[in-house]
Order: sequence, then C-alpha cells, then structure tokens
Amino acid sequence: MARALVIGGTSLIGRPLVRTLLEGGHDVTIMHRSPGTPFGDRVREVHADRNDPDAVASAVEGHAFDWVFDNVYDWARGTTGEQVAGTVTAVAPGLERYVYMSSVAVYPEGGPWDESAEMVPGTDPNMYAAQKADGERAVFAYAAQTGLAVSTVRPAFVYGPHNPFDREAFFWDRLLAKRPILIPGDGTRVMQWVHTDDVARASVAAASMDAGAGEAFNLAGPPVTQRQFVEILAEVAGVEADLVPVPREMLVAAGGQLMEPPLYFGAYLD
Repeated sequence: MARALVIGGTSLIGRPLVRTLLEGGHDVTIMHRSPGTPFGDRVREVHADRNDPDAVASAVEGHAFDWVFDNVYDWARGTTGEQVAGTVTAVAPGLERYVYMSSVAVYPEGGPWDESAEMVPGTDPNMYAAQKADGERAVFAYAAQTGLAVSTVRPAFVYGPHNPFDREAFFWDRLLAKRPILIPGDGTRVMQWVHTDDVARASVAAASMDAGAGEAFNLAGPPVTQRQFVEILAEVAGVEADLVPVPREMLVAAGGQLMEPPLYFGAYLD
C-alpha cells in the first residue's frame, strides 16, 4: 500500500485516479481548494491553492506521502514552471515518486513525435503548451538535482465523465438534435483521444513501476481524422451526421473560437 497525495482529486482526471488508487488498496489524500469530495471518508483532505507553494507546504506539513500526482493546471491564471517547482519542493521530503500531468501539447506543431522529441520553449505563444513544457523541465531539473524519481504523463485529447470542457458533449448535443456540424477544412486533420480511466491507470503504473522513473509517457488511442471522429460518434448515437466542410479562414473570420464560445469544433480540438 502506498500513501498517495492527489493534487486535484476531484477534477476530470483526479476523480478516476482517486478511484483507481482506492481500488488498489492505497491510502489517498486529496489536495484541493474547497472542502468536500465524492469519496466520503475513504480519503483525507488538505486544502491549498496549488499555485501558492507556501500554501502547499503548509497544507502538507505533518503528512508523509510515497507518491504525489500533480494533476492541476489553473486555466484562469496559468500554472508556471516556477509554481510546479515550488510544489515538488514542498512535497518532496520522504517521497518515492512524483507524477506530473503534462500534455501532448508540449510538442511543436506538426509531427508525429515520440517522447524523445524536443518540447516547445517557454516563450511559445500557446501559454498552456509553454507552461506544461516548463512544468516538465522543472520536475526533471529537480530530479537531476536531488535524485527524486519523477515521471511525466502526456495525454492527448482527454474525454470522460465530468469533463469541464465542451468537447465530446459539443458533438453529442448537435448530433442528437440533428443539427449540422461544421468540419474545419477538409476534415483530415488527425486527432487522438484517451479516456480518463486509461489516464488514471497509466498514472498509477508510472508511479508504481521502477521503469517509470525519469520517463515521459505519451497516452493516446488510435489516430482518427476529425471527420472520422464525428462519424464514429454519429454511429454510436444511431444518427446520420450532417457534416458541412467550411474553410478554417472562414470559420475564424465569422468569429469562431477554439477555447470559448462561439466554438466551431469543440473546445481546443482544431
């Protein structure tokens, strides 16, 4: 049994991760900002803003952990490499493994890439990609300095229950209402998806296996095109998809957005 701290244990990935840990017989503590969890007395709670290293240090004082899973990115304010470094420093005493939730967004445009590919710089115009890459650099630098075993996990597009982003639901809503779905360009841009349960299992494997130390792991299902993705959802829903190809330039010129309404192809999926 491991003593595990899950930073962000009630989030999209945190919930299935906590459930997976509990099913494995591990002792789980959740760190988040507000009291209350869906797990009742099966978990402990500590409260802190993960972007405040001093608050994190205060929250974990007197606690001992074997594994820490750092799942939280603050979409409103960002989470910098310095803040990640502060967190790992605060929780490191006595720790066996630190697992940092990164993203395939750390890779440059294009590809395909494997885990050895160079990450985007901290100056990349995509703040999320830049900060996730800086977070990885921070935890691996700490590992090099101290010998702490760290792993990073890089999921592709994540789907599953409690998704705060309008992703798979964006398409389900339109398909079930028999509304047309705009396809950016010719619809051949490739996507890869991974379910939250698979991310949870991979994270626990990264923490528990000796071979996971010092490694980054890409997590993704088989590649599908944007058009194929919508067609698969339509087949599952038992409806015929009304797909309308539109040039990306026209979508953007009409006010279509990637991350906030009015979305033209779900949140951050193009």
